[in-house]
Amino acid sequence: MDQFFRYVLTALISTVAASQFIQVITRYVFETPIMGLEETALIPTIWLYIMGSVNASREDTQIRANVLEIFLSTENARAVLQTISEIISIGISIWLTWWAWLYFSYSLKVWKGTPTLYIPTFIYESALFLGLLMMTAFTIWNLIRHLQFLFGFRPHLNNKINSIPTTSVELQLESEMQKDKKS
Repeated sequence: MDQFFRYVLTALISTVAASQFIQVITRYVFETPIMGLEETALIPTIWLYIMGSVNASREDTQIRANVLEIFLSTENARAVLQTISEIISIGISIWLTWWAWLYFSYSLKVWKGTPTLYIPTFIYESALFLGLLMMTAFTIWNLIRHLQFLFGFRPHLNNKINSIPTTSVELQLESEMQKDKKS
């Protein structure tokens, strides 16, 4: 799964960067812009944003305000807080996914096209629905992992793929865990 997201995101960002580079060169150096390049660049750009969000959900590295975690001293308390957070996130994600589905099904009915090249817009309008669907699934997966820890089926709460301590509390916990492993 890591390699899939690595390759997809690399391909998308390379495509976006290349199309922007081509547009800048043709517009400002050759003074002849390529008509429709913005339309074609829109597709990988939107998919890049959405797939980046899906990857953050998969890694459980979405931006959060973890103010309460600073005051919690036990791993169980942090797990309860994260479980509540995941439940709220799932509720919001399901609601947004439903709205994205309605928008996507509308775009399929209308079958709009882009103004210059007449590319069907559902190609990039589907990104929001599919992305939110995957984000909801990964959030449910993270909730299951937190519940497994709370019920004793998992030894550690930390389920982040690339866990890098960033706060002083996380650094302290990381050093304590390293000491425990050595003992």
